Amino acid sequence: MLAPLVSALALFAAPAIAGAEESNPNNYSCLGHIGAGKPEPGSEEQQVSYSFYCDGPITGYQLESQVQVTGISSPPTLTTNAGAPLAAPFSSDNFSCSGDIPGYAVNCVGAAKGGYEKISGQFAIATKLCAEPRVDPLLTVTYAYLEKGVITQAISGPFDLGRPEGCHPDAYSGSTRLNPKPLVHSHKHKKKKKGKKH
Repeated sequence: MLAPLVSALALFAAPAIAGAEESNPNNYSCLGHIGAGKPEPGSEEQQVSYSFYCDGPITGYQLESQVQVTGISSPPTLTTNAGAPLAAPFSSDNFSCSGDIPGYAVNCVGAAKGGYEKISGQFAIATKLCAEPRVDPLLTVTYAYLEKGVITQAISGPFDLGRPEGCHPDAYSGSTRLNPKPLVHSHKHKKKKKGKKH
């Protein structure tokens, strides 16, 4: 069982980014966002789209939701950061996703061999996209590679993908799971009427 894994990891002999300075795979930077997903045939559940990229290659990622996940669309699509198809040797990059349904995580394994590859997918939730509490998934990425003949694993994150784009602002706008904004409650006090002096 280990031989196929070692063979696959031979593609990742050392962490590197095409056309960029090498990054520490335990300290990647990843950026992304979520929004309304495309309807899934046979499902009336709310689809949530996600898209992100990191500044180095990855071999796995997890999206952890605080709102229950009721479905996972697989596989996600990989493109350049500008949305163009990936060219060789990255054109075969892909991921497969799974997880306990219903649950709170989407787990994906595969390969994005170059940095700044945009990974886009979607999952379903049982609530409306803009209903509070709005879904706000955290992203964690992993990278497995061969270093001096030893399988080495790295992990970076969590990264907050934020609340859904396209929703109307409300009292929680500007708040995220990793950087919560304190809610300000306005209390209007009625002024006491002064009694007439006799």
